Formats: sequence, structure tokens, C-alpha cells
Amino acid sequence: MTRVLTKRVRARGGELDDCLRACAAHSGKLVATEDRRRIELAEQLRKLLVLWSTAPVAEPAPGATAKLKRAVRGATTPAAPLDNELLDALLAVADRALRCGYDDELGLAEIIADTVLEHRRNSRAGWRLRGRVLEAQGRPAEAVEAYERHLELVDEDGYGVRARVAGMRTATTARAGLLALLGRSVPGAERFTAEDATTVWADGLAAHDAGDREGGRARMVGALLAMDRAGAPDHEVQEALGHYLGLTTGSGAAPTPDHIEALALYADARRGRMRGPVPDPLFGGVQWLSLGEFRNRIAGKSVCLIANSGKVGESRMGDEIDGYDLVVRFNSYRIDPAHTGRRTDLHVTIHKHHYNWDKKVDTRLVFGGNSADWKWSVRNKLLPGAQTCVNDESLRWPVRGIGGASTAHFPGIPTSGFNMAWLLDFLDVSPTLDLIGFDFYESGAYRIAEAMKLAITNVHAYGSEKAWVMDRAQSVSGNGMRISLR
Repeated sequence: MTRVLTKRVRARGGELDDCLRACAAHSGKLVATEDRRRIELAEQLRKLLVLWSTAPVAEPAPGATAKLKRAVRGATTPAAPLDNELLDALLAVADRALRCGYDDELGLAEIIADTVLEHRRNSRAGWRLRGRVLEAQGRPAEAVEAYERHLELVDEDGYGVRARVAGMRTATTARAGLLALLGRSVPGAERFTAEDATTVWADGLAAHDAGDREGGRARMVGALLAMDRAGAPDHEVQEALGHYLGLTTGSGAAPTPDHIEALALYADARRGRMRGPVPDPLFGGVQWLSLGEFRNRIAGKSVCLIANSGKVGESRMGDEIDGYDLVVRFNSYRIDPAHTGRRTDLHVTIHKHHYNWDKKVDTRLVFGGNSADWKWSVRNKLLPGAQTCVNDESLRWPVRGIGGASTAHFPGIPTSGFNMAWLLDFLDVSPTLDLIGFDFYESGAYRIAEAMKLAITNVHAYGSEKAWVMDRAQSVSGNGMRISLR
């Protein structure tokens, strides 16, 4: 399996110089865009190109004649190596390109994935990126192979890839069963060839609209089977299947057993693409907390917020931390009882991460700036039985949503820690409210091993958050280790 995928990567080239030139060219196309997702991509491209233009230039090998004329500074230089900083920047560009979802951006993400794997054959992030690209292109079987290679290389499935693979397999099986069922149910559909698919589909729609429903069905199913044989992108086949089933469901006739089975298989395929199999769709009877319900749940209790900072990892405050009524931890928190304490009562996480969602806590607060993305993450990442309570959308983005703080007040994206500190200060129902180890990453990060590779990103306004905290601090003790807001 690995050899097959590696060969495919090689076949596309994967030269770093070509990849960076492609990024520079794509950046030029986005100058006048008003699409939010493309604006975010343009910003990541800008950061990549600045990094590329300021990177140290490697000495050419003896006798080397190949030179790279860098688009961003116009100098002729040898190719730079794919170091960790450049790798992270490329991955950030690819991530934003995939979120755009347009063909041009998918092509750019594919170039980056090929380049990363050409230079880092065992890159965990590279194989995951490769799987995401293939999945977005409608090539699920190849995507599963790439995802499985990623899983072979990781110790902990921090991105929920295993569930993703299970869902894709469920969807692929359901789609195959649905197409086989339609082929059996509609005689003569197999006679159409892949070359006829577009014309046959249009003829089938026209026949259906003209009242020839049997003839229309035969042509539309024939087109679907031809698309499948030709290896059409999975999302195109799914869209056509949905269209066909929608037309036949609304025909007015009583549904046949075959049609009911077809709808069930289509639903299975759709669910599989959204997420892996969920043993308990109600997530263990979780209680959804509104703002008021969360306030009542924490009222009168002492609370400590534990930062994921380097100084926490050597604090020797474990027993003190466990003495609070409520212990709050964030995102990819790491437990070392002597320093961090043992208990976690509230896990606060940004919706984009998968870290620690499987750790059992009383309450899990999931934060996120975009409503649709937040809903998708909650539906797909929440694990049944891992928590008693989860926040509803009233607590989705406290600083912006409840406080109404615009970028003029806090220019960066609020961190999970700042959102939580702001929320508890706003509710003002805790007799003790302490922040432990909040030095805003001046001492570096202290996280689980899988998350230690994450950069301390500059999208957050740490300076503004620190100023807000210190302005409200009642006391600071232990060389800044404990900041008391109450």
C-alpha cells in the first residue's frame, strides 16, 4: 500500500521550488478576492512567501547550475531545504486551500501534499493532508490508503482519522449497495456506457419531466452506473444519486420496498461521509448547558484555570490544584500529578482540535468562532460517555458572542483560556477564581506529546489578553504562578 502511494507522489514531481512558485502565482490570483475563505488563504500565502523570502539561502552544490528566481524578492538563489518552519507554513496554506473547496485551491493543496511527501516520506501531517486532498477530490479508496499510512505513523489519533476512515468505508459500502440495488430494480440500465453518461442523464431528466417516468428512471440509473464504472468523483455520484432519489420519492406513488431500502442506503452513505459510526447518537444522554444553566452549575465554587505553559510543568502545585472545587484545563492539556494535579472537571477546547475529547470530565465546553464549523465539530467529535454536560451555542464564543467585543477591543482571535477567564469574570459567581501558570507562553508550551509540534500561533493577541488579566488581578503570587481575579 505504501509503495503504491509513494510512487504516485513521485509521479507528480514534488519539487519544492515548483511548489513555492505555484504558491506565489496563486497568491497573485487572490489580490482582489472578497471571498472570506480565500482571504484567509491569501493571508497564509503571504506568511509563507515572507518566510521564503527571508530564509537563509543554501550554498549550491559544487558544479550546480540550477537557480531559482524567487518571485517575492526577485533574486536568483539556490533552492531552500524543507525545514520545519517552512513545512508548517506550507501545511497552513494547504489547510486553508482545502477549506476553500474550489478546484483551483484543491489543486494547490495537492501540489503541497506531493511536495511534503517527496521531501518527508514519513511525515504524519503530509499523509493526513494527502488523505484530505484525495477525499475532497472524491477519491475515497485512495484517501483511506493515505489516512491509514498516517495512522501507522502516529501514537495517538489526535485528529479523529480512525473514525473518519471507518465512516468512509461505511459510505463506500452503502453507495455500492445502493447502485447494485438500482441496477437490479431498473432493467436495461446497464446498457449505457460511460461516454454516454452526461447525455443519458439529461435525456432521463427530460423524459421524467415529460411524464415518461419509467423511461426516465432507466436512463438516469444507467447514467449513474456509467459514472460509477468510469470512476467519477464520489461527490458527483452522490449528488446525482440524491437528485434521482428526490425525483422518484416525489412521484406520488406508494414507495416500494426497493425504494425504501435505497433511501436507507443513501442515508447511510451520507452519514458515513459526515462522520464515522456513532454507537450512541444521543452521546450518552449528555446535558446541554445554556449560559444560565452553566452559571448555576458553577455558582459558589472555587475555580482554578490551568494553563498549558512550561512553568506549570515544573510548578510542584499538584496538591494545591486538586484542592479547588473546579479544575479547568484547556485543549491539549497534559497531566503530571505532582505539577498539574490529577483532576479535570471542565475541559475547554477549541472546536478545531481533537485532543483530549476522549478524557472523561463532568463538563466539556467547546468554543468556536464560526457557527456552522462549531456545529459540525460538536456532532462529529463528541464521544458518548466522555462528559456529562456540553455547552449549547449560547456559550460558543464568549468574548465575541456574549461580550460583543469586536476586533477593535481585542484584535486577535481569543484563546480558549481567555474566553474562559472572560466568561467566569463576567458571570461573577465564583468566590475564588485563580489562573495558574498564565504567562502567555513566555515559558513555552506544556502539552500532550501529540500536540507539542503545534506552533504557538500569532493569530492570538497575547499582549491584549495579558493586559486584560492583569488589570483585573486582585493579587499575583508565587513569582507570577498564581493570578487571582477573585
